[in-house]
Amino acid sequence: MTEEHTLIDGVGSSGPNEGAPGDGAAARRRKRDHLKPKNSAGRNLPQAIGTALVLGALVLVAMYVGPAMWYPVVCVVAGLGMWETLTRLRENGYYVYRFAVIVLGISMIVSTWPFGYRGLVATSTLSVLLLMFSRLFSHGRNVAPRNYVRDTSIMIYVLMWIGLFGSFAAMISRLHSGEVTGSYFIITFIACVVANDVGGYAAGVMFGSHPMVPAVSPKKSWEGFAGSVLLGSVTGILTGTYLLHTDWWAGLIFGLAIVVCATFGDLVESQFKRELGIKDMSALLPGHGGIMDRVDGILPAAAATWLVMNFVVV
Repeated sequence: MTEEHTLIDGVGSSGPNEGAPGDGAAARRRKRDHLKPKNSAGRNLPQAIGTALVLGALVLVAMYVGPAMWYPVVCVVAGLGMWETLTRLRENGYYVYRFAVIVLGISMIVSTWPFGYRGLVATSTLSVLLLMFSRLFSHGRNVAPRNYVRDTSIMIYVLMWIGLFGSFAAMISRLHSGEVTGSYFIITFIACVVANDVGGYAAGVMFGSHPMVPAVSPKKSWEGFAGSVLLGSVTGILTGTYLLHTDWWAGLIFGLAIVVCATFGDLVESQFKRELGIKDMSALLPGHGGIMDRVDGILPAAAATWLVMNFVVV
């Protein structure tokens, strides 16, 4: 601390003001200031909590029912996510097939129920081929397509970002290990995702002062990331041990994998919105923005969860 800061704080200074009657009140004010959050919540908290409770109740019912309800929930979320993402792209001059990409993306998810990852490989390959070939003739046979590489690439990107990763989220419900059914895997996944969000949000609001990637997301801090790592790791260990009956280190691995992928997923969407010049993907979820503003980190985390759990649990 510099001499100037020392004098301002009134700590370790000497002079005629030392021991003045107002010193005790000033000290109490400084103590209260230290306990205050460093950053604002940045959202309508009561509204956000209400929306989160409704979404949480829906997820809990889907987890209890199993794939028969989990798959429809994932399909609806993915469909809405693709709709709002492709709509924002259209508004910014991209020539994208909104209906076709949504249908292809949902087809990828649905194909994993009867055929597993083999169905996903087949439908993903077919979807990319259809988009690549059809975009060639978007203006007819006699007119060359404009911005072919840009627009085709962004459609495939959305298809992989939401359709492919959403398929892994759906396939988590089909995992099983002995008597441990898919519902327990879903609970573990959701619990770690929630722990990542809560830990990062609380630590970021209370202590966040060192931005991770200020050029992409100025509000995401290293302190928030540390909170996510701590709570996500503990949750992974507890759910892995008591729900999946696996070793503690396995729970730690997928807890950390979820935190890392969810964090980078948030950064990816932040950069996506930055390039489009928008704050939220839509206003579908009061207090949260759009669907993609809520599941941007969940989608890549789902892919990591499925991969890691297949290696260390199943």
